[in-house]
Amino acid sequence: MNSNPLAEVFGYPIINNSADAERYRKNTLCPFNNKVPSCTKDKANDPLGVCSIIEDGRSIITCPIRFREDWLIAGDAAQFFFKTGVSWTSIAEVRMADKDGNTAGNIDLVLVSYDQKGRVVDFGSLEIQAVYISGNIRRPFEKYMSSRKRATDFTWTGPNFPKADFLSSSRKRLAPQMFYKGGILKAWGKKQAVALQTSFFETLPTLKEVQPQKADIAWLLYDLKTDKKNNRFKLTQDKIIYTELDSALKKITTAEPGKIENFIDVLQQKLDEKLESNSPDAPTLTDITLG
Repeated sequence: MNSNPLAEVFGYPIINNSADAERYRKNTLCPFNNKVPSCTKDKANDPLGVCSIIEDGRSIITCPIRFREDWLIAGDAAQFFFKTGVSWTSIAEVRMADKDGNTAGNIDLVLVSYDQKGRVVDFGSLEIQAVYISGNIRRPFEKYMSSRKRATDFTWTGPNFPKADFLSSSRKRLAPQMFYKGGILKAWGKKQAVALQTSFFETLPTLKEVQPQKADIAWLLYDLKTDKKNNRFKLTQDKIIYTELDSALKKITTAEPGKIENFIDVLQQKLDEKLESNSPDAPTLTDITLG
Protein backbone atom coordinates (compact mmCIF):
# COMPACT_ATOMS: atom_id res chain seq x y z
CA MET A 1 0.00 0.00 0.00
CA ASN A 2 1.20 3.51 -0.77
CA SER A 3 2.46 5.57 2.16
CA ASN A 4 1.87 8.80 0.25
CA PRO A 5 -1.26 9.42 -1.86
CA LEU A 6 -0.20 12.80 -3.29
CA ALA A 7 1.42 13.05 -6.73
CA GLU A 8 0.87 16.69 -7.76
CA VAL A 9 -0.20 19.61 -5.59
CA PHE A 10 -1.01 22.91 -7.34
CA GLY A 11 0.60 21.61 -10.51
CA TYR A 12 3.92 20.35 -9.15
CA PRO A 13 5.08 16.97 -7.80
CA ILE A 14 5.37 17.19 -4.03
CA ILE A 15 9.07 16.35 -4.31
CA ASN A 16 9.59 19.55 -6.31
CA ASN A 17 10.74 22.23 -3.87
CA SER A 18 11.66 24.88 -6.44
CA ALA A 19 10.78 28.54 -6.05
CA ASP A 20 8.14 28.21 -8.78
CA ALA A 21 6.50 25.26 -7.06
CA GLU A 22 6.41 27.10 -3.75
CA ARG A 23 4.91 30.21 -5.40
CA TYR A 24 2.07 28.16 -6.88
CA ARG A 25 1.39 26.44 -3.57
CA LYS A 26 1.59 29.61 -1.49
CA ASN A 27 -0.80 31.47 -3.80
CA THR A 28 -2.98 28.39 -4.59
CA LEU A 29 -2.49 28.87 -8.34
CA CYS A 30 -3.43 26.54 -11.18
CA PRO A 31 -0.95 26.18 -14.10
CA PHE A 32 -3.36 24.23 -16.31
CA ASN A 33 -5.62 26.86 -17.90
CA ASN A 34 -8.34 27.05 -15.29
CA LYS A 35 -11.01 29.70 -15.92
CA VAL A 36 -9.22 31.91 -13.38
CA PRO A 37 -5.54 31.94 -12.30
CA SER A 38 -6.33 30.27 -8.97
CA CYS A 39 -7.27 26.67 -8.29
CA THR A 40 -11.01 26.43 -7.62
CA LYS A 41 -11.33 22.71 -6.97
CA ASP A 42 -13.84 21.83 -4.24
CA LYS A 43 -13.84 25.31 -2.63
CA ALA A 44 -12.81 28.57 -4.28
CA ASN A 45 -11.68 30.10 -0.98
CA ASP A 46 -9.99 26.93 0.29
CA PRO A 47 -9.15 24.90 -2.84
CA LEU A 48 -8.20 21.25 -2.77
CA GLY A 49 -5.12 21.62 -4.93
CA VAL A 50 -4.52 17.94 -5.66
CA CYS A 51 -4.12 17.42 -9.42
CA SER A 52 -3.22 13.74 -9.29
CA ILE A 53 -2.74 10.98 -6.75
CA ILE A 54 -0.38 8.01 -6.52
CA GLU A 55 -1.78 4.50 -6.75
CA ASP A 56 0.27 1.37 -7.38
CA GLY A 57 3.19 3.52 -8.44
CA ARG A 58 1.16 5.40 -11.07
CA SER A 59 0.09 9.03 -11.11
CA ILE A 60 -3.70 9.12 -11.57
CA ILE A 61 -5.33 12.39 -12.69
CA THR A 62 -8.16 13.35 -10.34
CA CYS A 63 -8.86 16.91 -11.51
CA PRO A 64 -10.36 17.49 -14.98
CA ILE A 65 -8.56 20.84 -15.32
CA ARG A 66 -5.28 18.88 -15.28
CA PHE A 67 -6.08 17.69 -18.81
CA ARG A 68 -5.93 21.28 -20.12
CA GLU A 69 -2.14 21.43 -20.06
CA ASP A 70 -0.96 23.22 -23.23
CA TRP A 71 -4.47 22.63 -24.66
CA LEU A 72 -3.19 19.36 -26.11
CA ILE A 73 -6.64 17.80 -25.83
CA ALA A 74 -8.25 20.56 -27.89
CA GLY A 75 -5.78 20.15 -30.73
CA ASP A 76 -6.21 16.38 -30.76
CA ALA A 77 -10.01 16.67 -30.77
CA ALA A 78 -9.95 19.25 -33.56
CA GLN A 79 -8.10 16.80 -35.80
CA PHE A 80 -11.01 14.38 -35.36
CA PHE A 81 -13.74 16.98 -35.84
CA PHE A 82 -12.48 19.20 -38.64
CA LYS A 83 -10.56 19.17 -41.89
CA THR A 84 -7.01 20.45 -41.87
CA GLY A 85 -6.64 24.22 -42.22
CA VAL A 86 -10.01 25.38 -40.88
CA SER A 87 -10.29 28.13 -38.27
CA TRP A 88 -11.56 26.90 -34.93
CA THR A 89 -11.74 27.81 -31.27
CA SER A 90 -13.11 26.30 -28.06
CA ILE A 91 -15.99 27.40 -25.82
CA ALA A 92 -16.17 26.05 -22.27
CA GLU A 93 -19.21 24.86 -20.29
CA VAL A 94 -21.95 25.06 -22.91
CA ARG A 95 -25.42 24.03 -21.74
CA MET A 96 -27.22 21.41 -23.82
CA ALA A 97 -31.00 20.86 -23.74
CA ASP A 98 -33.43 18.36 -25.22
CA LYS A 99 -36.42 19.27 -27.40
CA ASP A 100 -38.52 20.11 -24.33
CA GLY A 101 -35.91 22.47 -22.95
CA ASN A 102 -34.82 20.09 -20.21
CA THR A 103 -31.11 20.26 -19.55
CA ALA A 104 -28.92 17.37 -20.65
CA GLY A 105 -25.97 18.89 -18.81
CA ASN A 106 -23.06 21.09 -19.78
CA ILE A 107 -20.48 20.11 -22.39
CA ASP A 108 -16.98 20.62 -20.99
CA LEU A 109 -15.63 22.07 -24.23
CA VAL A 110 -17.32 22.70 -27.57
CA LEU A 111 -14.89 23.10 -30.44
CA VAL A 112 -16.32 25.41 -33.09
CA SER A 113 -15.07 25.94 -36.65
CA TYR A 114 -15.98 29.24 -38.30
CA ASP A 115 -15.70 31.03 -41.62
CA GLN A 116 -14.05 34.34 -42.50
CA LYS A 117 -17.12 36.25 -41.29
CA GLY A 118 -17.05 34.53 -37.92
CA ARG A 119 -20.08 32.34 -38.57
CA VAL A 120 -20.29 28.84 -37.10
CA VAL A 121 -19.58 26.20 -39.74
CA ASP A 122 -19.28 23.04 -37.62
CA PHE A 123 -18.74 21.91 -34.04
CA GLY A 124 -17.87 18.90 -31.91
CA SER A 125 -18.11 18.00 -28.22
CA LEU A 126 -15.11 17.34 -25.99
CA GLU A 127 -15.77 15.80 -22.58
CA ILE A 128 -13.04 15.48 -19.97
CA GLN A 129 -13.22 12.75 -17.35
CA ALA A 130 -10.84 12.56 -14.42
CA VAL A 131 -11.07 9.84 -11.79
CA TYR A 132 -13.14 10.11 -8.62
CA ILE A 133 -11.46 9.52 -5.28
CA SER A 134 -12.78 7.26 -2.54
CA GLY A 135 -11.56 7.95 0.96
CA ASN A 136 -10.35 11.29 2.29
CA ILE A 137 -7.82 13.25 0.22
CA ARG A 138 -8.23 16.60 1.98
CA ARG A 139 -6.66 15.47 5.26
CA PRO A 140 -3.33 14.35 3.74
CA PHE A 141 -3.41 17.42 1.47
CA GLU A 142 -3.79 19.76 4.46
CA LYS A 143 -1.07 17.97 6.38
CA TYR A 144 1.30 18.29 3.46
CA MET A 145 0.49 21.97 2.94
CA SER A 146 1.11 22.75 6.61
CA SER A 147 4.55 21.10 6.62
CA ARG A 148 5.66 21.30 2.98
CA LYS A 149 8.72 23.50 3.57
CA ARG A 150 10.26 20.83 5.76
CA ALA A 151 8.52 17.75 4.33
CA THR A 152 11.32 15.98 2.47
CA ASP A 153 9.72 12.54 2.73
CA PHE A 154 5.97 13.04 3.15
CA THR A 155 3.93 10.05 4.32
CA TRP A 156 0.32 9.55 5.28
CA THR A 157 -1.14 6.74 7.37
CA GLY A 158 -4.47 8.24 8.41
CA PRO A 159 -7.88 6.56 8.09
CA ASN A 160 -9.87 6.41 4.82
CA PHE A 161 -6.73 6.29 2.72
CA PRO A 162 -7.60 7.86 -0.65
CA LYS A 163 -7.86 5.60 -3.67
CA ALA A 164 -8.89 5.95 -7.30
CA ASP A 165 -12.54 4.93 -7.80
CA PHE A 166 -12.60 3.92 -11.45
CA LEU A 167 -15.97 2.16 -11.26
CA SER A 168 -17.88 5.17 -9.93
CA SER A 169 -16.11 7.39 -12.44
CA SER A 170 -17.44 5.34 -15.34
CA ARG A 171 -20.93 4.37 -14.12
CA LYS A 172 -21.93 7.54 -12.25
CA ARG A 173 -20.29 10.14 -14.46
CA LEU A 174 -18.98 8.97 -17.82
CA ALA A 175 -21.83 6.67 -18.91
CA PRO A 176 -24.70 9.11 -18.07
CA GLN A 177 -22.88 11.92 -19.88
CA MET A 178 -22.47 9.80 -22.98
CA PHE A 179 -26.05 8.56 -22.84
CA TYR A 180 -27.80 11.93 -22.65
CA LYS A 181 -25.46 14.27 -24.47
CA GLY A 182 -24.04 11.69 -26.85
CA GLY A 183 -27.50 10.70 -28.04
CA ILE A 184 -28.35 14.30 -28.92
CA LEU A 185 -25.03 14.85 -30.68
CA LYS A 186 -25.46 11.71 -32.75
CA ALA A 187 -28.97 12.78 -33.77
CA TRP A 188 -27.46 16.07 -34.95
CA GLY A 189 -24.73 14.21 -36.84
CA LYS A 190 -21.95 15.66 -34.67
CA LYS A 191 -18.88 13.94 -33.30
CA GLN A 192 -17.77 13.53 -29.72
CA ALA A 193 -14.33 13.21 -28.15
CA VAL A 194 -13.63 12.02 -24.62
CA ALA A 195 -10.33 12.78 -22.89
CA LEU A 196 -9.28 10.15 -20.36
CA GLN A 197 -6.16 8.80 -18.77
CA THR A 198 -5.09 5.46 -20.22
CA SER A 199 -5.26 3.76 -16.81
CA PHE A 200 -8.95 4.75 -16.54
CA PHE A 201 -9.79 3.60 -20.06
CA GLU A 202 -8.21 0.22 -19.34
CA THR A 203 -10.78 -0.40 -16.58
CA LEU A 204 -13.63 -0.13 -19.13
CA PRO A 205 -14.87 -3.16 -21.07
CA THR A 206 -13.08 -3.78 -24.35
CA LEU A 207 -14.74 -1.56 -26.95
CA LYS A 208 -15.14 -2.45 -30.62
CA GLU A 209 -12.89 -0.19 -32.68
CA VAL A 210 -13.77 1.26 -36.07
CA GLN A 211 -11.98 3.39 -38.65
CA PRO A 212 -11.85 7.12 -37.80
CA GLN A 213 -14.18 8.07 -40.67
CA LYS A 214 -16.88 5.73 -39.31
CA ALA A 215 -16.51 6.77 -35.67
CA ASP A 216 -18.93 8.78 -33.52
CA ILE A 217 -16.43 8.99 -30.67
CA ALA A 218 -12.69 9.47 -30.39
CA TRP A 219 -11.27 8.33 -27.04
CA LEU A 220 -8.27 10.58 -26.46
CA LEU A 221 -5.98 8.73 -24.06
CA TYR A 222 -3.19 10.42 -22.13
CA ASP A 223 -0.62 9.68 -19.46
CA LEU A 224 1.59 11.72 -17.17
CA LYS A 225 5.22 11.30 -18.17
CA THR A 226 8.09 12.38 -15.94
CA ASP A 227 10.00 15.44 -17.13
CA LYS A 228 13.21 14.91 -15.19
CA LYS A 229 14.80 18.15 -16.35
CA ASN A 230 12.04 20.30 -14.84
CA ASN A 231 11.01 17.85 -12.12
CA ARG A 232 7.41 17.87 -13.33
CA PHE A 233 4.86 15.64 -14.99
CA LYS A 234 4.00 16.23 -18.65
CA LEU A 235 0.61 15.39 -20.13
CA THR A 236 1.37 13.18 -23.13
CA GLN A 237 -0.93 11.57 -25.69
CA ASP A 238 -0.79 7.79 -25.49
CA LYS A 239 -3.18 6.79 -28.28
CA ILE A 240 -6.61 7.44 -29.78
CA ILE A 241 -9.35 4.80 -29.93
CA TYR A 242 -12.25 5.26 -32.38
CA THR A 243 -15.68 3.71 -31.72
CA GLU A 244 -19.34 4.09 -32.55
CA LEU A 245 -21.60 5.55 -29.85
CA ASP A 246 -24.23 2.80 -29.61
CA SER A 247 -21.82 -0.11 -29.32
CA ALA A 248 -19.65 1.74 -26.80
CA LEU A 249 -22.61 2.70 -24.61
CA LYS A 250 -24.01 -0.82 -24.64
CA LYS A 251 -20.65 -2.26 -23.66
CA ILE A 252 -20.01 0.23 -20.85
CA THR A 253 -23.51 0.09 -19.32
CA THR A 254 -24.10 -3.68 -19.59
CA ALA A 255 -22.72 -5.58 -16.63
CA GLU A 256 -21.09 -8.95 -17.21
CA PRO A 257 -23.37 -11.49 -15.49
CA GLY A 258 -22.01 -13.64 -12.72
CA LYS A 259 -23.12 -17.20 -12.10
CA ILE A 260 -26.82 -17.52 -11.26
CA GLU A 261 -25.92 -20.29 -8.80
CA ASN A 262 -24.07 -17.74 -6.65
CA PHE A 263 -27.14 -15.51 -6.53
CA ILE A 264 -29.37 -18.46 -5.64
CA ASP A 265 -26.98 -19.33 -2.79
CA VAL A 266 -27.43 -15.79 -1.44
CA LEU A 267 -31.22 -16.10 -1.71
CA GLN A 268 -31.14 -19.47 0.03
CA GLN A 269 -29.08 -18.09 2.89
CA LYS A 270 -31.43 -15.15 3.38
CA LEU A 271 -34.48 -17.42 3.11
CA ASP A 272 -33.06 -19.74 5.76
CA GLU A 273 -32.47 -16.77 8.07
CA LYS A 274 -36.00 -15.51 7.50
CA LEU A 275 -37.64 -18.86 8.17
CA GLU A 276 -35.54 -19.41 11.29
CA SER A 277 -36.45 -16.00 12.71
CA ASN A 278 -40.20 -16.47 12.07
CA SER A 279 -40.48 -12.74 11.34
CA PRO A 280 -40.93 -12.31 7.60
CA ASP A 281 -40.67 -8.78 6.20
CA ALA A 282 -43.63 -9.38 3.90
CA PRO A 283 -46.61 -11.75 4.07
CA THR A 284 -46.17 -15.21 2.60
CA LEU A 285 -48.61 -16.83 0.23
CA THR A 286 -49.98 -18.81 3.18
CA ASP A 287 -50.61 -15.61 5.13
CA ILE A 288 -52.49 -14.07 2.21
CA THR A 289 -54.63 -17.21 1.73
CA LEU A 290 -55.53 -17.47 5.41
CA GLY A 291 -56.28 -13.77 5.58
